[in-house]
Amino acid sequence: MTIQKFIKYTPLNINGESLNSTQELTLKVLEKSGNYLLHKDLLRHSNSKRQGTVSTKTRSEVRGGGRKPWKQKGTGRARAGSNRSPLWKGGGVIFGPKPKNIVLKLNKKERRLALQTLLYNKKNNIVIIENLEDAVTEFKTKSFLKICDNCKINVNQKILVVVSRKTSTLKLATQNLKNVELILASNLNTFSLLKAKQIILTPSSINYIKEIYCD
Repeated sequence: MTIQKFIKYTPLNINGESLNSTQELTLKVLEKSGNYLLHKDLLRHSNSKRQGTVSTKTRSEVRGGGRKPWKQKGTGRARAGSNRSPLWKGGGVIFGPKPKNIVLKLNKKERRLALQTLLYNKKNNIVIIENLEDAVTEFKTKSFLKICDNCKINVNQKILVVVSRKTSTLKLATQNLKNVELILASNLNTFSLLKAKQIILTPSSINYIKEIYCD
């Protein structure tokens, strides 16, 4: 059973000062623990990254082995019909991996519910910074670090920055920070949310989240 939860935030400017406006998120979350749904979505996300191209050859696919190594009787050795038998060096592989597609289906409603549940669980780790997309005007890491320092964000922990659009300056300012992941609101996923200790949102990215993931 799902219930509605309301979260209100006061946005900050790039200097860390609170603004007069408020941002609200209305989330549908599971009344009981949603860990099973999060686990299912994480499996789906991990499986989608697997190439599934690993392949081994069976005895019929290995080149050679057409001639009988020695006659059937009279040699004192065990009978053998091919030197490409899995028992021989250079032979085929028994029950080896073959190319395959690993797909775990998850309904759209389930994916949305898992993401909203995780967002609600991380509500205390969310900071909203006004106009972050255009606030970073220099191609320098220190310009982004200054904003984090003003807003009391610890850059030694995993930070997920969710924006409505990636500007070239913001992308270059964050790419050298190993603990910072920059992601579009349209690409938000449970895997990135789960890893993050701190989440930075912008008002425009919240509008995208409401439009795409919230009913």
